[in-house]
Formats: sequence, C-alpha cells, structure tokens
Amino acid sequence: MPVFHLFETVTGKYMFDANANTFLKLNERSYQALLNYRNSNFEQVEPEIQNLFDSGFLAEKQDFEMIHPMSDSLQHNLSRSVGSITLQVTQNCNLRCSYCAYSGSYLHRVHTNKRMKKEVALKAIKFLIEHSVDSPIINIGFYGGEPLLEMDLIKACVAYAREQSAGKELTFNLTTNATLITDETLEFLSSNDFNLTISLDGDEVAHDRNRVFAVNNKGSFQTIMDNIENIKNKTPDYVNKVMFNAVIDPNSDFSCSTNFFSNYETVKDFAVMASDIASSYKKSESLINDSFIKMYNYEVFKLFLYKFGRLKKSDVSKLVMESFDQIQENVHNRLRISFYDVKKDHHSGPCVPGVQRLFVNADGALYPCERVSEASSVMRIGHIDTGFELDNIRNILNIGTITEKECKECWAFRYCTSCAMAADDISEFSAAKKLSICNKVKENTESLFKDYCVLRELGYDFDKEKV
Repeated sequence: MPVFHLFETVTGKYMFDANANTFLKLNERSYQALLNYRNSNFEQVEPEIQNLFDSGFLAEKQDFEMIHPMSDSLQHNLSRSVGSITLQVTQNCNLRCSYCAYSGSYLHRVHTNKRMKKEVALKAIKFLIEHSVDSPIINIGFYGGEPLLEMDLIKACVAYAREQSAGKELTFNLTTNATLITDETLEFLSSNDFNLTISLDGDEVAHDRNRVFAVNNKGSFQTIMDNIENIKNKTPDYVNKVMFNAVIDPNSDFSCSTNFFSNYETVKDFAVMASDIASSYKKSESLINDSFIKMYNYEVFKLFLYKFGRLKKSDVSKLVMESFDQIQENVHNRLRISFYDVKKDHHSGPCVPGVQRLFVNADGALYPCERVSEASSVMRIGHIDTGFELDNIRNILNIGTITEKECKECWAFRYCTSCAMAADDISEFSAAKKLSICNKVKENTESLFKDYCVLRELGYDFDKEKV
C-alpha cells in the first residue's frame, strides 16, 4: 500500500509522497484520480495513477525494522557525549502561576519546599563532566520552581564547575520569573555570562492574569519591569544575554501581547520566544478562542510578507518569528534526506534521552528533560548515584514500537513531533494515549506543508533565504 497525503492551497493541489519524501503539484484530473484511488482502497487505477507509477511515485510502503537510528550508538553517546545538564535546585517558587507544571493543574506535580542539597548538585555536575569526554562545550542550567531562591547553591555550582571543567568551554543558563534579581544577583549573573531567560507573558493585564505572588495573590508585572529597567541601567552590556519567554494564553488578546513586546519601552529591544501552555499531563484541555487564532494567523501572514520584502521586520510580531524556522527546519531541510532502502527507521520526534537535555531533579533522579513528570517511572532514566538506566532510555527512544503498525502507515512518519511524553501514563507507556494526539500532529504537519508549498510557488528560495 502506498503512503501519501493530498492537500490543497491557494496556489494549487498537491500530493506528498511519503516514500519518495517529496511534493508533487497536481492538475485537477490527477488529484481526483488519487482521491478515487485512495477511496477505492487502492484498487481503482486510472491512467493518471499509472502515469504516477511509471514516474516512480506511489511505491509500496517500505518494510523496515522500527528502531531509532541512534539506538546502536546509544551507550557510547551516553558515556561520552552528554552536552548539558539542568538542575532543579528547588521545587519551591515565590509565584503561583495558573498554568505552571507545579500549579495543581497538572497530574502528579505540585509545589513543595524541597531543595536540592549541595552534595547532590555537585555530584550532578561531576556526572556531567565524566560523561562529556567528547563534548568540547558543556552547559549547566538552573531550573525550579524559582531557581533564584537558591542563589548560594547556584554560586557554589558555578565555582565547582569552573574548577572541574578544565579544557572545556563552559556555559550557564537560568530561567527565572525575575522578581528576585537584586543588584548582587545581577552582578553574579552578568559576570559569569549567564544566558538569562525571563518569563514574561505580555502587558500588565495579560501577565498578571496568570502570574501572581504566592503571599498575596497580587500580580508580578511591575516588579519585573522595575528589575528589567535595573538590568538595562546597571549592566547595559549584558542585555544581549537576556531574553523573554512568553507563555501565550489562548484566551488572551494576541494583538496586545504582540504590541507590548514590539513597542513597550522597557522590553522592545529584547529577544522573545513564544510558548504554548503545556498540554501533557494537564488535567483539562486548554480551549482556544477564534479571535486568538485569527490574530495569530494574521501575524504569520505578515511574517511571510516580510520574507518577501513587502514589510519591515519591525512590522512583524516577535512572537511568530520562530514559525518560519519551523518551516525551514522541519520541512525544507528534511526534504533533502533520502529514505530509500532504509533497513532501520523510526518516526521523528524523540530526542536522544540523556544526551541532549538531561534533567536532574532535586533528589538526583535523571529524566530526559524538564518537561516530563517526575512521578513517572517509565520516564526516569537513572540517578546520579547509580548512572543511566539503559533499558528505560531505549524504550523512550524507540517509543514508536508501541504503535508500529499505525506509524508505518502514516504519511507524517518522518515529520512527527510525538515523543515518549505523549504516551506517558506514569507507570507504563500507553499506545492509546500516544495515538490520541496523532490527528493534531498531522494537522500541524499539513499546515507546515501548505505554508511551504505556497512560499515555494511564490518564488521563495529556502536555500538562499530570499525571493
């Protein structure tokens, strides 16, 4: 059975041939013939279909072993190529954000007063250094809760890392709500060249709707603005190491957030990236209003006009800039890869657990990243005292095996964004849970395909990044 997908854009009708990993623009007769072919369970072969066969399209799906290509080198990479580690220095926070993973809105995760002991933190850093022989650059991140509650520990970690990492380039990053940045803290962060990510959701109304102080339930916006002004005044050369992460509430006014980050004097010169409210482990689904979708799509349209030289960059929302990178990296760059005659393959989505975004919780347990539930036994990949649990890591990396039949028949196989977190049922991996997000993944993939084909039709050259 061939694996392909049909879709339409304003510029034409297209087929994506999954085996050939390519797009083909179709005339009306060929498009209709393909619809008939698919709807007849691949039995109605009209002349247009035969022409496609003769041209090398619509080949039978390939038979391959469902195993991630990195499986064979997994043990080697885990022992020598770990590039970064993120330390959960505390599970406590001075804010109570409504969408936080520890807010109570998510399964199995709540704020606690648990703090990472110094001996655990230093042992974790030693673990990173011992497992990064082949990594010339290593990164240490500090995460919470709110990590700035543990400044003494962070200072000890930085000093120890510098002492132990001779011969390597060492970088640090920290994600903070920015309410606790004193002059002393700012001096330490800037002098150690920290990459600083500040959580800021937009103007005062948008931000304070979700991000309030734990002690009095008051909004945190003005405190953050004062501290950002202090960063600009006291350490102007450090500004280029600071960026904002805006968690976009789908029930908010997207245009207000866009205008804020582009025009508000305190923040307009900073880089910003947008994040969705996390859906994994959430107790209830987040609803998106129609006006939000319309405004978001309008800003993406303006982004495309900027790429064609019709608008200035300053006319485009900073919150959608990464949308174009997704088209470039997740569509154009993947189209260059040939998948003919592969013997082993796995759908895209999973990172290599432990190698790319190793997360250490306050107790020293190891997880693939900071987004997974620490209550999950299947997502735990080891402990700093006992090392990596290779079997768990293999299961996470090869999560596609639990839905092998469905995955091999899916046209979005090599453009999938589903990792093991989508299947995490805390005590086991659930095929049903993993499959429940497939329609959404395919909708998003089709949207990227449509944007890519339209941009190409209108003359955009992704290799030269210009028209």
